[in-house]
Amino acid sequence: MIRLAMRAALAGLIVLAACAKNSEPTYQGWIEANLIFVSPDETGRIETQPVREGDRVEPKTLLFTLDDDLQRAEVAEREAAVENAKQAFNRAVALLKTAAGTQKSYDEAESALRSTQARLNSSQTKLARRKAFSPAAGTVQQIYFRVGELVPAGRPVVAILPPGNMKVRFFVNEATLPTIALDDTITIQCDGCPNGLTARVSFIARTAEFTPPVIYSLEERNKLVFMVEALPEKPESLRVGQPVTVTLAPRERPK
Repeated sequence: MIRLAMRAALAGLIVLAACAKNSEPTYQGWIEANLIFVSPDETGRIETQPVREGDRVEPKTLLFTLDDDLQRAEVAEREAAVENAKQAFNRAVALLKTAAGTQKSYDEAESALRSTQARLNSSQTKLARRKAFSPAAGTVQQIYFRVGELVPAGRPVVAILPPGNMKVRFFVNEATLPTIALDDTITIQCDGCPNGLTARVSFIARTAEFTPPVIYSLEERNKLVFMVEALPEKPESLRVGQPVTVTLAPRERPK
């Protein structure tokens, strides 16, 4: 009985070894994303924020507004300057027609009007940009500042994740590099995900990660890994940071 049990166990090990030898290589990876960060041009305090994390947004969806008292005051001031410049320009035109004015006075009035109008346009643009809109369709992934908080210029307030900006990232060893190429199809598996998820290889690093010293042994050489990225064909089925198992399609090694 003991011999029969040993033989059965040995046969099972042989079968497992054969399956492992013939199975396609798999690698552990995770889902990453290229987020779009929406930030204000100038410092301001958030007044309204109609979106929440997880909301779906379309292009031109209002994300947040900043206080605009200073910008409105600046626009009013420069509107008054434009009106004064227009009056001065009209006087210069009338005087030039009656030969009581000079061409120089006319040119100066025209230049002043153009300058004040340009400054007004700049102020109006700053006022309009106190409202921030979504630049693309996607999901609100994260909100960094809330209503009432002061936001420095250039600091992200909302992060948008378009579906096409998700990617699978995993690492392969040096021996696997000849078996993978750009546009190759890989299979993705993860807990709770539907079957048959695939992605196309979009990036293969040319340099190794965690490169050891120049002089290394054969054992150290096996630690060299290269980063690979792939774009999923159904990104809506995946989540950022989600661990996945990547299976490479079989490919013949180059001779």
